[in-house]
Amino acid sequence: MSERTWSEQDHLLGKPEEFVALYRRVQEVLNGFGDVTQSVSKTTVTFKGPRRGFAGARPTSTGVRGYFDLTRSLGTDDRRISSVTPYQRNLHVHQYRLREAADLDDTFIAWLRDAYDVGCGAHLQS
Repeated sequence: MSERTWSEQDHLLGKPEEFVALYRRVQEVLNGFGDVTQSVSKTTVTFKGPRRGFAGARPTSTGVRGYFDLTRSLGTDDRRISSVTPYQRNLHVHQYRLREAADLDDTFIAWLRDAYDVGCGAHLQS
């Protein structure tokens, strides 16, 4: 028996319109950085740069949840960041939740831009 293939639409079904719109805005920002492809799994939609995946996002009933990878830790002082986990020496996975459109501000977009740099191989620089 083959495993079911998930689609982006599966992640959108039944979610509040406002959070689908916020997810679409995150998607637009991420795709606007350059060479970005998407890969859908049961748990998230992953955004990949030329070298590796660098971020994920999916709408939920309470906002948009996801992750992004940075070469540094931001810590969890910002309410949008729920956890930071070291992945390797110079790579940190940041789990986030956006609750409203204002959460996708210039600061958050800058973090996503830095994550795209990881997707391009910034974590491989010495």
